Amino acid sequence: SHVHVFSGDGQWISFTYEYHVLAASEKAGAQQNQRNVGVAVPSLGPVSVPKSHPRNHSGVAFSVIVTTTRDAPVRGSDEINRAYSDAWVGEDGYIRSDGSKQERALAFIGDVVDKHGETVSELFIVDLPEDPTVAGEHPLCGTKTTRPAAPRGVVQRRLTHTTSRKHPGLGAVRHWPRSSPDGKKIAFLMRDDAGNEQLWTIGPSGEDLQQLTQNDCAITSAFSWRSDGRAIACVAGGRVCEVDVSTGVTTPVTPIRSDAGVPRPEAVVYSPDGSLIAYARSMDSDSGSFSQVFVAESGLAAKGSRPSS
Repeated sequence: SHVHVFSGDGQWISFTYEYHVLAASEKAGAQQNQRNVGVAVPSLGPVSVPKSHPRNHSGVAFSVIVTTTRDAPVRGSDEINRAYSDAWVGEDGYIRSDGSKQERALAFIGDVVDKHGETVSELFIVDLPEDPTVAGEHPLCGTKTTRPAAPRGVVQRRLTHTTSRKHPGLGAVRHWPRSSPDGKKIAFLMRDDAGNEQLWTIGPSGEDLQQLTQNDCAITSAFSWRSDGRAIACVAGGRVCEVDVSTGVTTPVTPIRSDAGVPRPEAVVYSPDGSLIAYARSMDSDSGSFSQVFVAESGLAAKGSRPSS
């Protein structure tokens, strides 16, 4: 497993996972090892495992896979063969379209197969049950020939349908979908008709798809929301920028520098109070070029104030 992220309340942890049992299997008819998304819940305690191998350990949390993949997704369907780049929805879940509360959910990128047999990345969401320890139709732990299965009560839904667009799929820039703190919007990257990576948002029930930015240059990095939900930080045009979520206006907060490389694409993140943006860029020295961490001041007004002009 890798890329472990705490939920907003700090009680659950999400991660991406591959099943080594199947990766090493030579059994006829065994399912494929595929990337999936899982959660670990420390409050439920560990699952005791036998000490039959030096790498066997019980850990400290009950862990399950919550996404469902298929070896051969039906063309044109919502079935996927890969789940990755997960993100918790809201600091405290989200409100469903019927007004009820979904306590925990994860947005993620899933790979579908279009009617022509091409792989297309789409945005998905899984609503998680309160109790992830109850098995559904298949064993939570998997078997020697089958992948671990999602618990009873997990609902997996497709949010985007891009196969008919000029540029199908989510953005080619590696990124993780990110939810607004209130859980009302999930942001992701997708190309516009000109081929530029833009920020888009959609509601957790699949409603209100909107293109947030209309930039002439592409967004070239992963991104993050400010804690007040009013701004998103990213890299565009070789500079760290902020996007005003209410208007989509993109404002650079760092200059073009001749003595350093462009900001790196992996992460652009806010400080908890939203006043600073941290990012990395390469700097040359006598002993080589190394990535260093920099900070810039947020250029948008704090919550309750008017945006800067």
